[in-house]
Amino acid sequence: MNIFNKISSELEQVLSGLAADGTVPDGLDISRVTVEPPRDPSHGDMATNAAMVLSKPAGMKPRDLAEAIVAKLVESDLIASAEIAGPGFINLRLDRQAWIGCLASIHAMGTAYGNSEIGGGDAVNVEYVSANPTGPLHIGHARGAVVGDVLAGLLAKAGYNVTKEYYVNDSGAQVDVLARSAYLRYREAHGEAIEIPEGLYPGQYLIPVGQALKAEHGDSLLGQDETSWLPTVKLFAINAMMDLIREDLSELGIQHDVFTSERALVEAGRVEEAFATLENKGLIYTGVLEPPKGKKPEDWEPRPQTLFKSSEFGDDVDRPLKKSDGSWTYFAPDIANHFDKYQRGFKTQIDIFGADHSGYVKRMKAATTAISGGEAELDIKLCQLVRLMDKGEPIKMSKRAGTFVTLRDLIDEVGKDVVRFFLLTRKSDAQLDFDLTLVKEQSRDNPVFYVQYAHARCHSVFRQAKEAFPGESFDAACLENADFSLLTGDHEIDLIKSMAEWPRLIEAAAQAHEPHRVAFYLQDLAATFHAAWHKGSADATLRFVAPGNLELTKARLALVDAARLVIASGFEVFGVEAVTELH
Repeated sequence: MNIFNKISSELEQVLSGLAADGTVPDGLDISRVTVEPPRDPSHGDMATNAAMVLSKPAGMKPRDLAEAIVAKLVESDLIASAEIAGPGFINLRLDRQAWIGCLASIHAMGTAYGNSEIGGGDAVNVEYVSANPTGPLHIGHARGAVVGDVLAGLLAKAGYNVTKEYYVNDSGAQVDVLARSAYLRYREAHGEAIEIPEGLYPGQYLIPVGQALKAEHGDSLLGQDETSWLPTVKLFAINAMMDLIREDLSELGIQHDVFTSERALVEAGRVEEAFATLENKGLIYTGVLEPPKGKKPEDWEPRPQTLFKSSEFGDDVDRPLKKSDGSWTYFAPDIANHFDKYQRGFKTQIDIFGADHSGYVKRMKAATTAISGGEAELDIKLCQLVRLMDKGEPIKMSKRAGTFVTLRDLIDEVGKDVVRFFLLTRKSDAQLDFDLTLVKEQSRDNPVFYVQYAHARCHSVFRQAKEAFPGESFDAACLENADFSLLTGDHEIDLIKSMAEWPRLIEAAAQAHEPHRVAFYLQDLAATFHAAWHKGSADATLRFVAPGNLELTKARLALVDAARLVIASGFEVFGVEAVTELH
């Protein structure tokens, strides 16, 4: 149950009643009417802008309309009071039984609490990671991987039909460099002393690739011209790197549904098909671009290029799709990739990019809009850099990778659950410091520990209850039938209110494509739970386990178990294990 949606329904019924009795015109557009928590909790439990946004079309003053709405709203059993604030905002306080109803709903649904049908089963494609297949994933890839995977889980909980996709950039100069680097390791495997020249990949991760090449091809590739061995070594190395990447992602708990090959799209003629589609729409022309910003005129060599009219769709300038030699620019296959998604039925597409791709956002969104005739919408989320620290000092590079800290290094150091949670403790477009010392601390400053500790504490309460009431069963059936009316403390109702926001949070975060909101919410819920716990430390009568009072203990255990279920529900979205004990 989403209590905010329930109050919204009550409000809609009130507005329908006001229309029926002629107070307001029939058919008012209520799409901008909201019911949400007020900025200041002291103002009430919820607030609505109904009178403010409907006053003009209703032909009434905001306060007059607010008074008419309030007079009807207070008749609801769910609403204890309604007050008008300022020019016409309405603040609501809910009846205690409304919150108790939320508690019953949590127990009825378990970790499915918060599931929503707002997505309506609509198909959504989330493309993330998509790192060049030239080496193991590093910590920079980790953030995009986690953001994309948790966003996919969030959208699925909100009722969308999600496909998780990895776009393999296996065409272009970078994979030729990979092949040449692997070939050197192949020669090394045959006993040749080698030096890795500048511009090739020096990482030790290519040593086993060279050895595997030797095992499969023997010495047949030695002494050949590059044109002869390059195709074979390139395909072999790409497959080896993708196997390595899949292993790294699996260690992080990530499984993609689809791997789309750029090379396959090119070879299948999909780039030409996308180009022809844009050309048929009159969006391709030959022209000369203005010099890039910061270029001196004498440095600029104007030349005719084949251009896409991306500026007609929100981009700053038009973009070249072909180079002067007639080959495709890197932009052209990317258009084909998103056109392919559209043809597969994805009108909603989400890409998770690194911050270094910020200049690519407008052109890619323009291309998706243009080639789909406005039917497909692309949202691009940028992930800023992650600085790996230890006690405030930057971590040195990995010996295995040669130039960077690998994702596997990080997982081995702190575990996948810590990586997944901590990387979402800030919005993705804000820089994040990942301090190894902090994430291992058992303190409130460590958000991962703080939320896990709340879940573990819930389990410890049940262990205490079994000690206080030997032989009693505190199973799900017992808790569902507990007398919730015994929960009268403000701190208890505050905890229910916090849990009641979970369904609304899921819908809002899913619609905004912002998975970090889940991390923020879980931290807030954990803080509210810990606060309720500490109430019992200060006053024994407020403890969750009340010795000698079985019925009150059952009611409070129902409250604790509901908190456990909501935290576990959040961890499911995160792909994080909800631990029962911390050591």
